[in-house]
Amino acid sequence: MRRPLKPVNWPILFASLAIAACIVGIFWALDLAVTGDEAQKLPPAIEEIAPVKGATQVPSQSGVFVDLATGYEGVLVIDGLELETVNRNEYKGEDGQQVSLPAVTIYEPGNATLTFVPSPNAAITELTQGRHVVQVIYWKTL
Repeated sequence: MRRPLKPVNWPILFASLAIAACIVGIFWALDLAVTGDEAQKLPPAIEEIAPVKGATQVPSQSGVFVDLATGYEGVLVIDGLELETVNRNEYKGEDGQQVSLPAVTIYEPGNATLTFVPSPNAAITELTQGRHVVQVIYWKTL
């Protein structure tokens, strides 16, 4: 024996369709979103930068960090000023003693990183309020 069909509850049907459309829309938006390393659009020779491109709230005492791919080295240019770069391996201390590094860009060849921290003795004493342009000039080492 066949049961009679129940009448369609239109408000419930429309609410269910709206919820399903929202869930599909959320997953579609997440799939389209470009974040993290992809949003930076860095060249293959640069693996990471800090602060990130377009950062708006960076403390004035923050440093600049660039992680290059293995086999690359480079220099930093901040607001048109090329900063002196020294190789970290050139500064050796006594065993167990802290090594004093100059207030310039430090190149760490083992990790292929460039690090600059503003300080009173550096060419740039602080990253003042406002927009700054940081460029990385890099090249492949032999």
